[in-house]
Amino acid sequence: MSANKTLVARNSKELADALGLTEADRAAMEIQFELAEQIALETRRAGMTHAQLAQLAGASRPRVTAILNGNLDGVSTDLLLRILAALGVRVRLRFHRAA
Repeated sequence: MSANKTLVARNSKELADALGLTEADRAAMEIQFELAEQIALETRRAGMTHAQLAQLAGASRPRVTAILNGNLDGVSTDLLLRILAALGVRVRLRFHRAA
């Protein structure tokens, strides 16, 4: 009988370490989750359904539902940015050197 061990990651760095991701992959994952969180917030603010958002953004409803549920497997950053643009949100990037 094998026992499963539960792992709790408190931040994206811990999750990336647990998954064996590179620092670049961790940064990409973190950006995507921030974009998805903003999409969920803006969708709630607009009082839109998943189907309405999908139509507005030119995406499928199942894909939009997955994004709003935090499932970003196979979702491109480009799609997330296009959805935010459809919601009338302008994304601004800021760059700084890593510590």
